[in-house]
Amino acid sequence: MQRRHLLSLAALPLIADAAPAAVRTRVDTPLGPFVIAVDPAVAPVTVANYLAYVDQHLLDQAWVYRLVTTANQTPDTTHKIEVVQWGLNLPDDATPRLPAIAHETTKATGLRHRDGTVSMARGAPGTATAEFFICIGDQPALDFGGLRNPDGQGFAAFGQVVQGMAVVRALHAKAGAEQWLKAPLAIGPVQRV
Repeated sequence: MQRRHLLSLAALPLIADAAPAAVRTRVDTPLGPFVIAVDPAVAPVTVANYLAYVDQHLLDQAWVYRLVTTANQTPDTTHKIEVVQWGLNLPDDATPRLPAIAHETTKATGLRHRDGTVSMARGAPGTATAEFFICIGDQPALDFGGLRNPDGQGFAAFGQVVQGMAVVRALHAKAGAEQWLKAPLAIGPVQRV
């Protein structure tokens, strides 16, 4: 009996080690790198999608292509946001490199769109693929029930910038009168660290 008890106690560290841990990825930009931490246990579908793009090197030639500020949104925009949008920047009618994923709401994950949160850009729920954004400041209008998107489902937050937020802010500072950059900024590679 005592031996059986000791064996089960010895197995505990192996079980604890089997739990998925946070994964960090480094995004290189012309202004320097930033690091994103993601946790597969919190947003499993969205994190798996992001890491599939990273591991298959599909984001090694990505772009920062949209910089949203309070100043470059139309005056009638009720719920203004500030984000840096980046990814493959594929045309709307292009075939995605990987299939679109199910929408993981912030209600389901418990995550919130706070300063430095990384989230999925999307059209309708279930259409997200390889377009991401980073929040500049807290953006509760992007959470489930927030009113930025008329469907009320919000966006799928899945990570956090844990190093290099000054780089993200410097990218955001390049915003002009229009949200969409005429000359997108090439970024990459994006890799695990």
